[in-house]
Amino acid sequence: MLAPDLAKWQQNVNDLFKAALAAGHPRTRERFMALYHLACEGGGATAYADKTARDRCTVMDWVHRYNEGGPQALCYKRSGGTRPFFQTARSVK
Repeated sequence: MLAPDLAKWQQNVNDLFKAALAAGHPRTRERFMALYHLACEGGGATAYADKTARDRCTVMDWVHRYNEGGPQALCYKRSGGTRPFFQTARSVK
């Protein structure tokens, strides 16, 4: 069963929860919360994906990225595409 390797990054479930609360982007928050639930409840990425209506491959990708690159690997990075038509003052850089 695929699970986040918390020991590799010297973290515990509380660290994942705090990272989810402190994350600046909704996608980053979602990724940390998914790992938090996987670490707490077990059940695997497929079961979590079914409960949250996410694709199982997406959830498994988050776990793989965390296990290989640590917490910073889950941070959202804009990868292209057209910019939103309306932008808040906070999102303009």
